[in-house]
Amino acid sequence: MEQRDLIVVGAGSAGIAVAIRAARFGARVVVVESGAIGGTCVNLGCVPKKAMWLASELAESQRLAHEVGFASGGGGELDWAEYVGRRQAYIEDIHASYRRRFEEFGIELVAARARFANTRTIVAGTRELTAPHIVIATGSSTRRPELPGAELGIDSDGFFALRARPRRVAVVGGGYVAVELAGIFRALGSDVTVFVRGQQLLHGFDTEASAELSIAMTGRGITMAGGVAPSALSRNADGAYTLQFAGSENVAAGATTFDAVIWATGREANTVGLDLAAAGVRVDRTGHIEADDWQNTSVDGIYAIGDVTGRLPLTPVAVAAGRRLADRLFGGKPDAKLDYTNVPTVVFGRPPLGTVGLSEEAARALHGDDVAIYRVRFRPMLHSLSGSTERIFMKLVCAGADERVVGIHIVGRSADEMLQGFAVAMKAGATKRDFDETVAIHPTSAEELVLMGELNRTPVV
Repeated sequence: MEQRDLIVVGAGSAGIAVAIRAARFGARVVVVESGAIGGTCVNLGCVPKKAMWLASELAESQRLAHEVGFASGGGGELDWAEYVGRRQAYIEDIHASYRRRFEEFGIELVAARARFANTRTIVAGTRELTAPHIVIATGSSTRRPELPGAELGIDSDGFFALRARPRRVAVVGGGYVAVELAGIFRALGSDVTVFVRGQQLLHGFDTEASAELSIAMTGRGITMAGGVAPSALSRNADGAYTLQFAGSENVAAGATTFDAVIWATGREANTVGLDLAAAGVRVDRTGHIEADDWQNTSVDGIYAIGDVTGRLPLTPVAVAAGRRLADRLFGGKPDAKLDYTNVPTVVFGRPPLGTVGLSEEAARALHGDDVAIYRVRFRPMLHSLSGSTERIFMKLVCAGADERVVGIHIVGRSADEMLQGFAVAMKAGATKRDFDETVAIHPTSAEELVLMGELNRTPVV
């Protein structure tokens, strides 16, 4: 039996964060991972996704440049295979960086599948490891729908395996992944249809902001089909795919045949094979590991962080939770834990949607009638110069007599870069008056967030 201070199961963002922070404090750490270091974010998520989004940004910039007067000779279609090679080289640099950090801090990486033997012991291949503290950070995996022919489609993992652009693409789903992949495909030249079971993209987001995003996506040529549920997928003799639907009356004629079908229908926790029962670790009805605000599971000394808990499945959240857990266990900070409120996030659609805090619906449920809404829609300078009619949408949700800002929602170009600083202000308790008293940076789109006045206000009901 090999003794350590900390065993981390999973070398994704969460696992790496807690391992490195604990090792900095002098803990003897071993990380068990059977797959690629970096987990979903680095290999099949945020990093390659953002790389493809940047490619789509460049494609759109070429078109905008032509529309404002630049000669059209410098553009062209993306060499997908060439770009994927560059993307993979970037990812391999990240792998190497993590390995150097592990070596620097004496963290052992065991390439094996892990399972619990008991509450203090992990079996990793032929080795038995024991520690007073065990962190489960195994992340999540894509989930396909259970319907005939589902195996013929691809998921987001399959998207990253593509080496050429499909001409006609169906994206099934209405969450982060669906919105992001649809935007990337369309900007790079594919004909795209998004099929959503309900009527709203991004369930749980501010309804008005989600609707604005849907309008913008439609304006960019993406076909939106709401209120439909696929019932089967088949492959035709010519190699194309046909989607069948329950409620097909909501699907436009001719919009059922595609060259690629992408399932963006959710994710599930990676717990198979861990033998959680041997340690007595409980999972909830969705299969995620139950963890409290301190990342404690149902078993003392066993913790869960990141997507395996199903709580705010975002890489920065996983990293922050892991670091605070290490601070508490090994850094002499017994009160360290992550504050899960007011976490900013961006959906990297085309255009992007950035949000932090409460939606209007959530604010009204919490504060009743004591809510005021400020909103603005405008064409940014570049869109005006190019003749585009697409607008940026900004919304402030305020609560209380002092109109404390409790929600910020931005849909449009550069929303991803604008939100971070405003999120700090909101986290610090900024009021609408603080926004009003901040001098605008002109000419920018971001200035509109501090220029909203009474004309932009929906009065308290």
